[in-house]
Amino acid sequence: MILPDLLDLYKYLEAYIDKHRGVLLGSAKDPGTFFVKTVKTTSLDAAYDSTKFYEAWRTVIQRYGIYNPYTGRGAIKGLLPHGPHNLRDILATHILKQAGSYEQASYAIQDTPDVVQQHYGRFLPQDKAALAAKILNQVWEAA
Repeated sequence: MILPDLLDLYKYLEAYIDKHRGVLLGSAKDPGTFFVKTVKTTSLDAAYDSTKFYEAWRTVIQRYGIYNPYTGRGAIKGLLPHGPHNLRDILATHILKQAGSYEQASYAIQDTPDVVQQHYGRFLPQDKAALAAKILNQVWEAA
């Protein structure tokens, strides 16, 4: 999947990779991940663990994502605080609705097709149609 270059997305990604990411790393060992923490004297590891990544995500969303009518800051009116797992749900659901493929959705969220089917399968359009047909058939049989 290729993201569209909205608002010069790729220019900013390249600047982060080529310049800003290195500043955050300082002299720390590169963990080989896209997101890295600022290295400090109290924390020499630039890698995020799941807890620290979640905390950083929530802070960024609260600070820059949620529109605050009193300060005029924030990008999205009505956005509520959320963690990164919510994006996984949105991505899997979107791909299922568009492509109708458990396998494609599983690639996008780095999981198995079985997990996608178990957790997101209710969003598959043909499954809804099949369920509606089954219910209608039961109604007609009873009549």
